[in-house]
Amino acid sequence: MRIGYSTGYWKQGPPSGVQKAIRTAERLGFDSIWTAEAYGSDAFTPLAWWGSRTSRVKLGTAIAQISARTPTATAMAALTLDHLSNGRMILGLGASGPQVVEGWYGQPFPKPLARTKEYLEIIRKVLAREEPVTANGPQFVLPNLGSNTTGLGKALKSTVHPLRKDLPIYLAAEGPKNVALAAEIADGWLPFLFSPKANDEFAGYLAEGFSNRSPNLRPASEFEVAVQLPVIPHSDIEKAADLVRPMLALYIGGMGAKSANFHRNVIDRLGYEKQCDQIQELYLAGKKPQAIAAVPTSLVEQIALIGPPEKIRDEMAAWEESVVTTMLVQGPAVALRTIRDLVTGQGSLRRARIATKLFERAVDRT
Repeated sequence: MRIGYSTGYWKQGPPSGVQKAIRTAERLGFDSIWTAEAYGSDAFTPLAWWGSRTSRVKLGTAIAQISARTPTATAMAALTLDHLSNGRMILGLGASGPQVVEGWYGQPFPKPLARTKEYLEIIRKVLAREEPVTANGPQFVLPNLGSNTTGLGKALKSTVHPLRKDLPIYLAAEGPKNVALAAEIADGWLPFLFSPKANDEFAGYLAEGFSNRSPNLRPASEFEVAVQLPVIPHSDIEKAADLVRPMLALYIGGMGAKSANFHRNVIDRLGYEKQCDQIQELYLAGKKPQAIAAVPTSLVEQIALIGPPEKIRDEMAAWEESVVTTMLVQGPAVALRTIRDLVTGQGSLRRARIATKLFERAVDRT
């Protein structure tokens, strides 16, 4: 099991202490660092800035939204960062949802799977650099010679020779068809709100996608599954859960329209449909504290590792037996060694208990 560090997307501004946390993660042997975007900060700029202070860790976007850029623009950003980092770039992409796609980017959301498939095909053509890039649509047409153009568009080939033609591309996906598509056309899958209890379900979706996978791609045996995973070492399980509840309440109740919330759909399939109804109702009514309080601790324990070090280490077995290959954890620099030791089995439980107490004090102070 590899371990990466997820910086997430920004809220009011850059995450406090993130540069120190990234340096600490690289020193501790973390495999990768990841950025994200919603409708504020972008994923590529922080990755370039923070990545320039590192020398070994892979640099991933989890996720860059496909509606934010044309496929050729995304390919340009990825191949540029790959050169600057000496081949450490991982391009993580996602379709986002209709509220962001249509409300923020002004792009149509329907047919996200077809759009994603065409998007990746164009990026791979740019990276291959074998011939001028063309696309016949219907989502993307290159060159665009339509009635509202000058008619002077020309098929072009990147002036820059990509450092790696097989730069890895991961897809963020939550629904069955999206997960299968990731296994069919991408090099990795970025799940969200994943639970080992649903492992067999997701393994089936992946198997379906692998059955249609092109032999020109990396073999299925090298396919990566990198999951964002809260890891909160704390002697009090409820207090640990309290640090995760706000995120779950946001994604269940406030991320996406009431009739089209893909995050909530994942939680529904875990058996929490009634609780999700309550959380969503409270959140949309502006009662965020009550919505947060309504998130069950049992749900937090399904999608996160929380509690005393012994509990976390015991529960790691289920994750190690799952399809997950890399855990993308979040946390302050002071907790990263403890998180690494618990996830990878390094260090003694005695040292983990001591470090957990120090982490608890830091949490209490904030």
